[in-house]
Amino acid sequence: MILIADSGATKTDWRQIYSRQDIRSFQTEGFNPFFVDSQYIRKEVDSELVPFIDSRHVKEVFFYGAGCSAVEQCILVEDGLKPIFPDARIKVENDLLGAARALCGHREGIACILGTGSNSCFYDGKRILENVPSLGYILGDEGSGAFIGKMLLKEVMSLSAPSDIRELFSNKYNYSRVHILTHLYQQEMPSRFLASFMRFITENITHPFIHDLVYSAFNEFFKTQVMKYPRYNEVPVCCTGSIAFYFSDILKAVAMEKGIEIKKITQSPVDGLIEYHLVEYEKFNSIKFSSDLGE
Repeated sequence: MILIADSGATKTDWRQIYSRQDIRSFQTEGFNPFFVDSQYIRKEVDSELVPFIDSRHVKEVFFYGAGCSAVEQCILVEDGLKPIFPDARIKVENDLLGAARALCGHREGIACILGTGSNSCFYDGKRILENVPSLGYILGDEGSGAFIGKMLLKEVMSLSAPSDIRELFSNKYNYSRVHILTHLYQQEMPSRFLASFMRFITENITHPFIHDLVYSAFNEFFKTQVMKYPRYNEVPVCCTGSIAFYFSDILKAVAMEKGIEIKKITQSPVDGLIEYHLVEYEKFNSIKFSSDLGE
């Protein structure tokens, strides 16, 4: 049995694969090793995932996670999973490689993540050749939910947003300035808090101010990320993540303005990762993937 995880800042999508016909889905919170430790991961996975799966028969775990870009972070996640899956081969990779494998398979292209955070890379079909640093929600993450949420808060709190938007925002959240600043500077997971305002963005996307806000955020993403790569307007550009998926019309419009054609947009990379690893398994074992992995 194979277990695949795609973990972002907000949630982790898990897929338990017995066969091509038997794939089961689960979800837990996201595990970014910059914000949580091994013990936390072990505790949450043990309580939120293990009761629903047969952990004893898991032979391989492929974990793709936000924040898993350095060896130290990968080891931290592996240390959290190993006690739960002691007999499994565990491979921890960063979420960007996961997105590239899911979106591009074994072909070259530019893979982009637009979710709570954002990132991108130039992928040659096997490995990531170039990666423009995303720099996180404070210095970067252009085009992400956290970035757009930050833009909205700044405009609302500085009284720069139109009065009707400020009124709608106040009626929906009734947050004081102190409450917002306390959450941003003193509480955990500020990027999740910023991204939570995408619900307001979605509800009011037809308002010209909100539409322009999202358009501007995507414009920054292409300028600071995609257009830094060679042949950005020649190779396939593919995107995954909730922000890319739900605001695909605006994303495509910004791309078209810059002479970029987006080949694929998915809500989550996890389905593409399933196919990638099934193909890899069948290729290296010279057999079709079947239910014998669950035995």
